Amino acid sequence: MKRIKLRNLRKSYWGRGPGADGPSPLSQTLSPNPHKGGWEGSLRGGRGICLPPIFPSKPFLISLSLFISLAVLLLVTAAAAATAPRAVYVLRAVGSINPGLAEFIGEGIRVAEQENAEALVIELDTPGGLDTSMRQIVQAISNAKVPVIVYVYPKGARAASAGVFITMAADVAAMAPGTNIGAAHPVSIGMGKVSDKTMEKKMLNDMVAFGRSLAGERGRNADWMEKAVRQSVSIPASEAVKLKVVDLMADNLEDLLTKINGRQVEVGGKQLVLHTTGVPVREIPEGMRFRLLKYIADPNIAFILMMIGLAGLYFEMAHPGAVLPGVVGAICLLLAFFAFQTLPINYIGVLLIFLAFVFFILEFKIISYGLLSVAGVVSLFLGGIMLFRGEGGGMSISWGVLIPTVITISLFFILVAGIVFRSHLRRSITGAAGMVGERGVAFTPLNPEGQVFVHGEYWHAESQEPVAAGEPVEVLQVVELKLLVRRVQQNL
Repeated sequence: MKRIKLRNLRKSYWGRGPGADGPSPLSQTLSPNPHKGGWEGSLRGGRGICLPPIFPSKPFLISLSLFISLAVLLLVTAAAAATAPRAVYVLRAVGSINPGLAEFIGEGIRVAEQENAEALVIELDTPGGLDTSMRQIVQAISNAKVPVIVYVYPKGARAASAGVFITMAADVAAMAPGTNIGAAHPVSIGMGKVSDKTMEKKMLNDMVAFGRSLAGERGRNADWMEKAVRQSVSIPASEAVKLKVVDLMADNLEDLLTKINGRQVEVGGKQLVLHTTGVPVREIPEGMRFRLLKYIADPNIAFILMMIGLAGLYFEMAHPGAVLPGVVGAICLLLAFFAFQTLPINYIGVLLIFLAFVFFILEFKIISYGLLSVAGVVSLFLGGIMLFRGEGGGMSISWGVLIPTVITISLFFILVAGIVFRSHLRRSITGAAGMVGERGVAFTPLNPEGQVFVHGEYWHAESQEPVAAGEPVEVLQVVELKLLVRRVQQNL
């Protein structure tokens, strides 16, 4: 075995210098140890230390190789990601502008920012909606860190009312042939005539200033924007391009990306050039949560949910123990109240609907000969009309939904009330009340008391007139366990 001798090492491992008494603790001999992958030695005097290995071991070399390979792989991946073209993200915004749609668009912008997208395209088709939701969307677009393109698409789509402001806020505004934009006059319903005129004027001026600000910031036609708000003007796509209301017209998404390629936009105070040809296009799907929130926040759906909820609770109160109608009704009513939190509710309409519910309940408690049912139908119809304050397109109940729903729910309430009323009039056939009116025969003479045979049983009975044994009798009343009877006159 090969041995290495260390002699000229003077400084002690424990700090002993030259000239110290005794042998140096580091005077030792080392020998290779193939089992431990290093070297070992022995000290003079019986005390030993292990020096660090002079040559790297095999596990160490393997670990180092893996680390270097991983680092190189990460660097190559990062370089490839940096040189790869960024994707264009697309989301579809269809329907009324409500809190569900506003949250979906905001989430889409956040996804595009996180993925460092080249641009986000919003395919818009809306009749309008809530002012609060519209402003939320406009703020999200205006403060986005990626270019946002609003594309009124497909053919036949529109950007009406609140949709005009969303289009004006975009970095690039485009429309498909056969689409239209405009009619941005705000609509609201108040309580008093003077208040209506005052609030309408204030709201109108506020919307005009807001629209002109958006149009001016994006270099679009601010004068037309004011006309769209004050006069509700609406124009087709071709005229919108001529009047510089929107930037361009494109047949489809591919045509749009080709036409905006190389366009310069300002995002966050920086000038950016769009590179939208030959890039991957990724769609942002509308998840179940956003879809449910968007549909529930629709005034028609919220109204139907409220009607189903009231009908279910009404059925449960009329027929206790049915359970299922009550459970379904409670769930639908809670969903309706959740939607009401995000919609412009007129509480007079809500009170009228609940008043109709009270009238229908009283119908099977009080004999009104149908007057309460008529009052309930009228109250329900008026409540449906007044339930929502219209702040724009799509924020009221459709007549095609209101009239069939009111008729169906009213017929349901009246039918259930009729069933309950008839059950109250029906004679009981069980217990003591079920014995009244039953007929039997006198088993013994009744003068005034005796026994009778009624309903297959022998009863102690009493009669105000003498009854001979074997004569037919009829039960008038049950007092504890005694029957009060009368003799039945037999027809010859």
